[in-house]
Amino acid sequence: MFRLASDLRVYLHREPIDFRAGINSLAIVVEQSMGLDPFQRAVFAFCNRRRDRIKLLIYDRSGFWMLLKRLEADRFHWPRSQEAVLTLTMEELHWLLDGINIAAMRRHPVRQYQSVG
Repeated sequence: MFRLASDLRVYLHREPIDFRAGINSLAIVVEQSMGLDPFQRAVFAFCNRRRDRIKLLIYDRSGFWMLLKRLEADRFHWPRSQEAVLTLTMEELHWLLDGINIAAMRRHPVRQYQSVG
């Protein structure tokens, strides 16, 4: 399985896009629809209407990468939300790409302790 660097930010575009869109069109969506900088150190994720394809747009200091994953028989569990853009961890993006419903996943809460004893 292809894995991305864990320190990248991940932004998920909630609404489906036209999958004929190439790098330039996706960069415009990032700027105008998502209100983000396509040149930042981040991964921008997009899906099609049937939820059987995901495109990732990444800028790596010298140019853009556009990756596509197509499922043959299944669908991606695209998160539902009122927000137009969701922020995910890299781990959550890998879960999404692996077919896991990240909305159903729950982590232990982060605890802040003042002392050991």
